[in-house]
Amino acid sequence: MSNEYNHTPGFPYPERSFPVHGGAPNGFQMLGEIETSRIRDYLSKRHGHEDQEAKQKRPNKKSWKQRTDMYMRPFQRNVFFSKRFIHAKVMHTGTSKVVSVATTNSKELRNTLPSWIDNEACRVIGRFKAERSKEADVFAVAFEAKKNERIEDRLAIVLDTIKDTYCLKSL
Repeated sequence: MSNEYNHTPGFPYPERSFPVHGGAPNGFQMLGEIETSRIRDYLSKRHGHEDQEAKQKRPNKKSWKQRTDMYMRPFQRNVFFSKRFIHAKVMHTGTSKVVSVATTNSKELRNTLPSWIDNEACRVIGRFKAERSKEADVFAVAFEAKKNERIEDRLAIVLDTIKDTYCLKSL
């Protein structure tokens, strides 16, 4: 019983010589190293067992919500309260471009408002943001609260003012 290969020039795979008595041996005994690894790769991929390198090369597949969210709710509200100022902006979800911004630190509002963080400042910011969104042809805006964020006090005033001014649709 010999496990020798006869190689024909010009032919990419060597010819296999089977023993005269007993037929082909069991398993992958007669196959070469390359062919054995190809079969193992095929069987492992077929049953969902990919090697780590292949998993790292393939990017993670996004869920349906991740893929469609930017089209279903294209504009997001973002409101930030610092100790001294209120910042509010409308951002396009797909392109991450800022459509409109309003802040109590702007030149227009800095000198006219008595306080930059009280309830009246929140109403003014809401009105400015609604007007600028209307100028940019934005008619539907979504606001998604963070994990432990409550919509109350100053945040509620800003969001309600935006919703009431120019009848912006809130998603």
